[in-house]
Amino acid sequence: MSDNSPDVRLSDLPVQFQSDDAKEKAMTRRILFKLDVRVLPLLTLLWFASFIDRASIGNARVAGLEHDLGLVGNQYNAVLSVLSVSYVLAQLLQKKMLYLNTLYKPHELQQRAGIFFTSAGLSGAFGGLLSSAILKMNGIGGLAGWRWIFILEASTSFLTQEEKEFAVARHRSVGTIRVLEPHSTGSSEKVAEDVSSEKGSTGSPDTSVNAQAEDEAFEWREVVRGIKDVQVWLTGFSYMGVLVSMYSYSYFLPTIVTGLGYSGEVAQLHTSPPYVAATVLIVLVSVVADRLKLRGPLILIFLPISMAGYILAVAAKNNVARYAAVFLISAGAWPCVPCLLSLMPNNMSGHYKRATATAVQLALANCGGFIANFVYTADQQPHYVRGHSITLAFVVMAWLFMAAN
Repeated sequence: MSDNSPDVRLSDLPVQFQSDDAKEKAMTRRILFKLDVRVLPLLTLLWFASFIDRASIGNARVAGLEHDLGLVGNQYNAVLSVLSVSYVLAQLLQKKMLYLNTLYKPHELQQRAGIFFTSAGLSGAFGGLLSSAILKMNGIGGLAGWRWIFILEASTSFLTQEEKEFAVARHRSVGTIRVLEPHSTGSSEKVAEDVSSEKGSTGSPDTSVNAQAEDEAFEWREVVRGIKDVQVWLTGFSYMGVLVSMYSYSYFLPTIVTGLGYSGEVAQLHTSPPYVAATVLIVLVSVVADRLKLRGPLILIFLPISMAGYILAVAAKNNVARYAAVFLISAGAWPCVPCLLSLMPNNMSGHYKRATATAVQLALANCGGFIANFVYTADQQPHYVRGHSITLAFVVMAWLFMAAN
């Protein structure tokens, strides 16, 4: 395909890059930069749009949704379950990870997954700030403030599922980047092929990034291999435990903050800082994971931080300590998600086995969303000790399954 960016000649590189190794490293950086600026903004926007709905409903609840709709008991939790069905069926995250895996090597993948996953944290922070402002529109057009939250924040999800898939598909050709060799009159397209595992690469850097799936013939035995791999189930249950924490946090953080004595606009504003802290850690942990080529050990290090947060939330005697606990909860659990997302692409060989393993892992993990919907119920307010205890048990489960892996 044509490329609007200027042709790059190796002879234009500074003298210090003239060795073969230096040339390859310089070319790798240039290719990765082009991929990053053309792929990651789109994926980040799509994930932001898909995740902000989860933050919106929690903010709408404390703004009067339950009262106006006459929801009682666990009816709000049932509403969340309906939303969870669409998330599981769409499997948007699985498609994004498989797409990124065709563009980046294993040790380059998690940084990119971390970057687009930060949009989940940013959607929580942005959702709280935006909701506090939107509530000032209460009564405009005869609509309650919580209705405006859905109207305005849902406008960020302006693409249909079909349009989102098309938007991603039209960028698949970014793996091809034109580079002119010295003394060449034409362009030679270089497409990188990821042929090595994270721990098994001993050769020089590849000149390409994408291993085309169509080069591998489909075989049902590869699907079976993906399903039977024990790592899929160990990491899937670990991921489920983390998602119980993450989803319950997204859905119920405004409710939990309200139980600390805040209300209305002030409660909405207090939901943002914990997300900001988690977002920073997501990026830092993702970069470190790729640099050190470690996933599991980092998960085992960070999940205890989340455990400490839940223990503090249960044992705290004042609201200051309880609010500090929500920072620890997100700081421990959220940075683990890109690590878990990168495990299957890094450790599975073969496109169809990798695709199957990723799908099974995420399908199993997303079941945690259904559990998360009913962790925090109305009868537990204001301190939600039972909900914190249940979620703590799932985080411990996540740690144990990852340790077994």
